Amino acid sequence: MNAKGTVFKYGDNVDTDVIIPARYLNSSDPAELATHCMEDIDAGFIKKVQKGDIIVANKNFGCGSSREHAPIAIKAAGVSCVIAETFARIFYRNAINIGLPIIECPEAAQGIESGDEVEVDFDSGIITNVTKGTSFKGQAFPPFMQKIIAAEGLVNYINSK
Repeated sequence: MNAKGTVFKYGDNVDTDVIIPARYLNSSDPAELATHCMEDIDAGFIKKVQKGDIIVANKNFGCGSSREHAPIAIKAAGVSCVIAETFARIFYRNAINIGLPIIECPEAAQGIESGDEVEVDFDSGIITNVTKGTSFKGQAFPPFMQKIIAAEGLVNYINSK
């Protein structure tokens, strides 16, 4: 499994309220949530994001509330992977539960800029900045997590058993 796309770069402490503002939580429809993804931190995000694109951030991505709406909105917007120095633990778990690949890699988070073309190999954890010709070693997903992501989330994975 891998991901390849253009990077949208953000800083530290991107919380769930800027990923999907609370005023839109009256919907649980992924397509509706996607239309408001990142709008309070990057008003043009949803107009520019393409299927497969990648979000890169610094420390503590996904902090704030425990709502699953945040990773759902990101995934439904077409983002194929989120790379960050660190993730809030509940966001990390929610992302895996809904099948959104996320990788902690401080070096990649520092060495990748907005607009760079990046490729991620989930089997090896290798993150390649195609634009700059650099590579970083992130944490590879264990086989069971790859199965959850391939099944598009934990519920689908369990139902397939």
